[in-house]
Amino acid sequence: MQSTHKRFERKALDIKPIRTKADYRAALKDVESLMAAKANTPEGDRLDVLVTLIEAYERAHFPMDLPDAVDAIKFRMEQSGLSVKDLEPVIGRKNRVYEVLSRRRALTLRMIEGLHSKFGIPAESLLKQRTTKMPIPRAKRS
Repeated sequence: MQSTHKRFERKALDIKPIRTKADYRAALKDVESLMAAKANTPEGDRLDVLVTLIEAYERAHFPMDLPDAVDAIKFRMEQSGLSVKDLEPVIGRKNRVYEVLSRRRALTLRMIEGLHSKFGIPAESLLKQRTTKMPIPRAKRS
């Protein structure tokens, strides 16, 4: 009967690239069985390699898209407990902040720079603005 250590040493050599959904599912199953592995053991090393392969597969097949500018601003407001008033120094008067948050006004470069430097919102997200048409204001009738 083979020892557990020898069985894991042999299995460690069986690691291969993840190319298909079936390979991905098998790797996830292997990782699940190795979650209790200790570091610097053959099992722990196998776990590290499998996790690295899974992360590479997920980056290629399940990319995480950055939020658009308004979603990023709203997320930061929620996470940091910010109000519209907190955004006024960067965006402008209250009505302008509401126009930006309702996607009726696009961010200017100055607003993007301020939101990034003052609130730490990733510039990549602030530069990504939805390409939806902004409503055209109707002329007021007298």
